[in-house]
Formats: sequence, C-alpha cells, structure tokens
Amino acid sequence: MGIDKQSEIAANLQIGPTSLGMVRIYVEGEGFELPLDFSPEEAEEIAEELRAAAARARAATPEGSSKKKKR
Repeated sequence: MGIDKQSEIAANLQIGPTSLGMVRIYVEGEGFELPLDFSPEEAEEIAEELRAAAARARAATPEGSSKKKKR
C-alpha cells in the first residue's frame, strides 16, 4: 500500500514519553501492536514533517482548508 492509497484499516494512535526519555508513537489495530520509539530530536523532526505534510494537504484542497467557511 502506498502513502496516497485509501485504506479501510482502523487503528488507535497514542503518543507520549517513555520512562527512558524516548517519545513513543504507539499504533494498535485489530491483530497488531506497533510501538515506535524515537529520541526527542527525532520526534521533533517527525513533528515538523507532519506540519509540512498538513500544509501541503491543505493547499491541495479546493478551498485551501478543511475548516468550514464562515457565513
């Protein structure tokens, strides 16, 4: 599956610090658990990538935003 393909898979996402000073992204779905640990610096890089992707996604929408227009 590519990054631009829709999926019917549902999953829960949790993000938080670990007792060892790492940042954990924990993904859990039907039949799987995926704990991903990152250093704080790596987590900040991921956050920057998420913000950049959100900006690109917002720019790709016809209205330029997922927010409802004010009337």
